[in-house]
Amino acid sequence: MSPRGVAIPDLRERLFAAAERVVARDGAAALTSRAVTAEADCGKGVLHTHFAGLDEFVAELVLDRFARSARQAEGLGARVGQGSVAGNLQEVALALLDSLPPAVVGLAMTRPAAALHAREGLRSGAPAFDAIQDSFAAYLRAEQRDGRIAQGADAATIALALVGTVHHLLMTRVPGGSEEAKGTTERLVAVLLGAARQPPTA
Repeated sequence: MSPRGVAIPDLRERLFAAAERVVARDGAAALTSRAVTAEADCGKGVLHTHFAGLDEFVAELVLDRFARSARQAEGLGARVGQGSVAGNLQEVALALLDSLPPAVVGLAMTRPAAALHAREGLRSGAPAFDAIQDSFAAYLRAEQRDGRIAQGADAATIALALVGTVHHLLMTRVPGGSEEAKGTTERLVAVLLGAARQPPTA
């Protein structure tokens, strides 16, 4: 965060949600500090009071959404033995895909200062894809112990393949491509788990 101060959680989320609405409605080029504060119905200087500028704000938005997805992935541990393994994985993977609009990801990648701030946050330990991958692998190993996945299945590799694909889709999908990304994710989970299913006992 900026040395200017730390925005209170409710205000941060209010600004972040406003930025996502601006991008969804008007495109990434329309994202300015004034557009965000107007959408959030805040004073014009609020964003710059709590963030060094728009680049830091965009980077913090990306980091916040990654952290939220990591928290959702952690929740897989509570689903062991419940529902279907594929359904549980798909729900979290799709939540990650929905966590950031493609235009926001593109904005963060094309603004050098924003990209640098995001990388610094990740290097400092901000939860992102590594944490999500670890949660997927831990969940799969727990399902192995519960007998719903074959003991010989490589949980770490399945988790890596799933998270790697979601990362690729996040970085490359175009606005309006959510259904295609969803279908790709569902097919991948089916393929990955197809060989990992526990054979029925005689």
